Amino acid sequence: MDGDVAVGVKRGSDELNMYSSSPNSMTANGSDTKKQRLDESPPSRVLHIRKLPNEVSETEVIALGLPFGKVTNILMLKGKNQAFLELSTAEAAITMVNYYAAVTPQVRNSPVFIQYSNHKELKTDSALNQRAQAVLQAVSAVQDGSSPSSDHGVLDLAPPPSPVLRIIIDNMFYPVTLDVLQQIFSKFGTVMKIITFTKNNQFQALLQFSDPVNAQQAKLSLDGQNIYNSCCTLRIDFSKLVNLNVKYNNDKSRDYTRPDLPTGDGDSNKDHSLLGTPSGALASYSSGAGYSSSLSLSQGPGAISPLSAAAAAAAAAGRVALSGSGVSGVLLASNLNEEMVTPQSLFTLFGVYGDVQRVKILYNKKDSALIQLSDGNQAQLAMSHLNGQKVFGKVMRVTLSKHQTVALPREGLDDQLLTKDFSGSPLHRFKKPGSKNFQNIFPPSATLHLSNIRDGIGEDDLRLLFSNGGGTVKAFKFFQDRKMALIQMSSVEEAIQTLIDLHNYDMGGNHHLKVSFSKSTI
Repeated sequence: MDGDVAVGVKRGSDELNMYSSSPNSMTANGSDTKKQRLDESPPSRVLHIRKLPNEVSETEVIALGLPFGKVTNILMLKGKNQAFLELSTAEAAITMVNYYAAVTPQVRNSPVFIQYSNHKELKTDSALNQRAQAVLQAVSAVQDGSSPSSDHGVLDLAPPPSPVLRIIIDNMFYPVTLDVLQQIFSKFGTVMKIITFTKNNQFQALLQFSDPVNAQQAKLSLDGQNIYNSCCTLRIDFSKLVNLNVKYNNDKSRDYTRPDLPTGDGDSNKDHSLLGTPSGALASYSSGAGYSSSLSLSQGPGAISPLSAAAAAAAAAGRVALSGSGVSGVLLASNLNEEMVTPQSLFTLFGVYGDVQRVKILYNKKDSALIQLSDGNQAQLAMSHLNGQKVFGKVMRVTLSKHQTVALPREGLDDQLLTKDFSGSPLHRFKKPGSKNFQNIFPPSATLHLSNIRDGIGEDDLRLLFSNGGGTVKAFKFFQDRKMALIQMSSVEEAIQTLIDLHNYDMGGNHHLKVSFSKSTI
């Protein structure tokens, strides 16, 4: 751990006053809309967190900041139910505040308030609380991909015992497939093998990483998280097994290192000798309430940068649910470029994350629009990926709307064509259950994935097409079959603009180009 990381716990009003935040600081909470003005308080890498539940642990507070960058300091004011969290950079803090402006942060199912502090760094006495220091050290080590050490003998943190995790799904109201698990856990490292089975009337899985450290990262971040809103809760322990023996590649088991395995009869996992016995949780990393955040600590090539504007739901490619249940499927997008935005452009952009049913640009406030998606999960997914993105030259804000539906105007009253019904559109990406599009939901990125490319179309043709709108093509790569390709624009903003312009572009011969964001780089 870096030598400059210091942590401590202080109690009493003197310390609270000493570290008080500016009254004009931005409050990151979906309901405090009047305070959501970024220009009122200068951003700081120190954040002030209020209204924490009683007996909250340092681990749970650190978890709020962990997905956005390295946490370098923490000060707990337990008597005041408050804390200060210092991140390594102001950019990380800004990303964190922007995200929690749209999605109310929760600790132990209670909303908390996050705002910039008027202090630029925390100065604390690490001797005041060695446990907090050990917790932060452990978290930092896992985030860096190394094994935690114990400087002061306060917390003896054993190395991860196995690359194999045992996963139990509680409250399984929706089916969880092997592919969904692979999508979620692959954000933490290379998933080599998965076996799924039912035991004691519960869906369970054994999942093997290539490296025990990746298994430790996944357990630390995902244990206790919901795959979908308020259900399908992940309970994760280390398995006593160190290697899985997979005999068949099918919907119940998969060895990603052996694509040549037969499919079998689909019942391969009834042989419980493959499964081993469950192990207890590793005490050093069992933090009780688990990590309240569902975001990725992706490591290695192709990892999503924790500072990307869409750090928000990167962890599970959007599958680990955000807080809230029974959420409306209607979003409010504001700070739009009213000269450029159209219902069609919003349909195309938001349609990357869900099936847009209706779009209404507000008559008296044309820089704002209501977007109705099929359900609350799709709305939260779109919000978490698109809030804070630059669209048509302006930073777009996306929040949940109080409206349950978008009303259509009476016949003849929408002469400006500000409202459009897309419910019958053939361009919905997620209408077909089990569609591969569910596996390929990624945050906006400079690299775009192209598919359905017509025969005879070459690299030069596509480079020309994608630069016609004023963008710059930085790199290009065809897939082997030349029906798909990756194209890298010079910025995320350019890629967003290009996707809006060219998704469903008619290439002739009944071929319409499909464009989506990619997690890959060229």
